[in-house]
Amino acid sequence: MPPTGDDRAPIWPADITGSITHGKGWAAAVVAHKKDCQGLGLDQETLLDNERAARLAKEILTEAELQRLDPARQSLGVTLTFSLKESLFKALYPLVLKRFYFEHAEVLEWSDDGAARLRLLTDLSEHWHHGREVHGQFCRMGDQVLSLIAV
Repeated sequence: MPPTGDDRAPIWPADITGSITHGKGWAAAVVAHKKDCQGLGLDQETLLDNERAARLAKEILTEAELQRLDPARQSLGVTLTFSLKESLFKALYPLVLKRFYFEHAEVLEWSDDGAARLRLLTDLSEHWHHGREVHGQFCRMGDQVLSLIAV
């Protein structure tokens, strides 16, 4: 396990980027050489039950995401949006060293094959600006959702 900085982010060797996640009895990490990948974000979440998903939706989803949310898939939609935004933060924070929150990004679409597309709604740097889109991946294993953003 790498050491962590004052901001609690892992400190990787200079030529490495990576991300760590854990929950419900397991942990995972992903690493890459910086020459191959600028940043990585990995997140695991336990699927929210319908009641909790409904309660948290307005805190996690933007207005546009709420309008696109399929009520029949609310639990997965809210959990997945949370996880993808966490992965996005983990991938970008080491690059921009600027905190951003759920309302500063939106999940534009996701599909059952594990593909997702997100867009920044704020300026984090010259390169990572409002309107910039990134692709993500995810999988569901029982009541667990695992998401990955690689930039």
